[in-house]
Amino acid sequence: MKFINFTMVSFAICFALGIVTAHVFPSSLSLVLYIFLSLFCLLFFFWRLNRNQLFPSVFFGILTYCSMILLGYGNYIIRLPASQPNHFTTILSENSPQILQLKITEILKPDRFTNKYITEVEAVHSESSSGNLLLNIQKDSLSEKISIDNVLLIAEAPQIIPKPLNPNQFDYSRYMKTLEVYHQIRTKSAYIIHKTKGSPSLRGRAERAREYILQKLKKTPLTLDERAILQALVLGQRRDINSDLYADYAAAGAIHILAVSGLHVGILYFILLFLLKPFHYVKNGKIIQSVLIVLLLWIFAFVTGLSPSVTRAVTMFSLFALANTLQRETSSINTLFISFFILLLYNPNWLFHVGFQLSYLAVFSILWIQPKLNSYWSPKNYFLRLFWGIFTVTLAAQLGILPLSLYYFHQFPGLFFITNLVVLPVLGILLGGGLLVVILAAFAVLPDWLARSFNWCISQLNTFIRWVAHQDSYLFTDIPFSGYKVLASYVVLVTIVVFWKHASFRRGTFIFASFILLLGVILYDISESASEELVIFQKSRQTLIGHKNNHLLTLFISDTNTFRSDTYPISSYATSEAIKRITTQQFPNVLMFRNKKMLIIDSLSVYPKAESIEWLVLTQSPKIHLERVLDSLQPSYIIADGNNYTSYIKRWRETCEKRKLPFHHTGSKGAYSID
Repeated sequence: MKFINFTMVSFAICFALGIVTAHVFPSSLSLVLYIFLSLFCLLFFFWRLNRNQLFPSVFFGILTYCSMILLGYGNYIIRLPASQPNHFTTILSENSPQILQLKITEILKPDRFTNKYITEVEAVHSESSSGNLLLNIQKDSLSEKISIDNVLLIAEAPQIIPKPLNPNQFDYSRYMKTLEVYHQIRTKSAYIIHKTKGSPSLRGRAERAREYILQKLKKTPLTLDERAILQALVLGQRRDINSDLYADYAAAGAIHILAVSGLHVGILYFILLFLLKPFHYVKNGKIIQSVLIVLLLWIFAFVTGLSPSVTRAVTMFSLFALANTLQRETSSINTLFISFFILLLYNPNWLFHVGFQLSYLAVFSILWIQPKLNSYWSPKNYFLRLFWGIFTVTLAAQLGILPLSLYYFHQFPGLFFITNLVVLPVLGILLGGGLLVVILAAFAVLPDWLARSFNWCISQLNTFIRWVAHQDSYLFTDIPFSGYKVLASYVVLVTIVVFWKHASFRRGTFIFASFILLLGVILYDISESASEELVIFQKSRQTLIGHKNNHLLTLFISDTNTFRSDTYPISSYATSEAIKRITTQQFPNVLMFRNKKMLIIDSLSVYPKAESIEWLVLTQSPKIHLERVLDSLQPSYIIADGNNYTSYIKRWRETCEKRKLPFHHTGSKGAYSID
């Protein structure tokens, strides 16, 4: 067994722990620097005491690990806007219009109504600044195309990216924070004062190169769906994939092949290892081979637009190539954790990216679990050996990412083994063939017969994926899986694998304890979900009130005929709360919840006189004199949902402020929950 440097592994884990701590409990940069300086002095003192000893003292080891935790903590804190004196938020003035100079650094996937860009704020009122900003521009058929490196002048006030307005919804603001983006601007193309080309960046050149190739591919005989898959496989461009086809890949458990990441870079790495193997027979051939592999991998990253996922994967495999060149007695796990440490040192926010977490867990699981699995059978037949290798790699990777996948996606494709056993052997061929097609198309020398042959191969892949995706009985969806279950599941997995590799009574007791922990978490989640709650959801132009009682959700809505319970915001709420059955009813004027009354006044403006209530809900813009209603009913709380005119909301809020009554508007404060 190759040597595993557990010091490097523990350093990387401590560094990541510091980042997580800073993310949950941020503090001022000055305090971090003060603690780090004090810790460094203590570390230096103990190093002086222990420098002539073969084994350093326990205190030196503890201080070293604490220093790594604090280093990770500080590396995260220093990137927060409050720690950057030149950040645009410190320059903005509240009492004057803002003119911002924005440089486009990344183009995001657009939604139905807006195009989205990540921009760097270069100046505020001609004063140099820094910081990232999300720019949302309303779609307009007459607007000019905006590209990376374009510089825009906009007179708008940045706003903090809002949190989700309904419980258990995807938190877009949290996701954008992982990209170091905390504010946004919503505007129209007509409001852009000036647009010009900025100084070219490496990312901009990469994007233009990719756009050039995409235009060339459109002139080939490749059909629309097949060309879209090729663009995703080789160029990392998924915008042209049909939504139904994309859903089929997700249902079949093959969505990972559409996102250029560690899998693609790993396949390309081993293809290059094989193709460049003849260099072993020349002087310094291994060095030449490694240099060429690293160079070609980075060219691939450049062609795919230098996306973060590809950049991370290429960095990791570049370190693998370097370790191979040095020919040192080392372990792939060491190289994995070195790349993990370097990437987080460069950008600590990557730790919170789903792709980063899944890719490192998958690779670690393959390196740790697959060799033991593979040793159970050594068939002599080449195809059986290939089949068994793919099976064990797939099983090891799935074991490593399963808890996290259930947490993020709440679904499990039961036929993922079949999908991967078919897809993975041909993925290398498709990736290699796709690269050849792209290169020939870029130089306009792609033969029609080759384009049609490759088109047929992708078409067969799509047909197979569609067949697997439509085996509905093997796709398990809406699986509730909490963060506590994720942690407990990984504790169980680690203890089982450790016992499996080196069985002992002590390790067996750890397995027993881990299952007790998992059982406790499951029971806790069951008790949490088996509760009663009343929620007034935020939904524009619709009244939506939910009563959750254990695993039953009753929805009170205005129109029971057209409403679908599998749409926003009910679908994700029902999954997270382990709802097993949903019923709908026409909402009444009075609801009873825990022996207290909730009165709902709608467009009919009808309400009982002189009746004491706890909650007053206003919906459908009722034409009422709110002060008279308050005098008559004496409610403790006033709630207005998203189905009201803005002018009415403003007037009601002023009335409640005057009378010092709590007023809750779901459109600004989010859903109102009573438990």
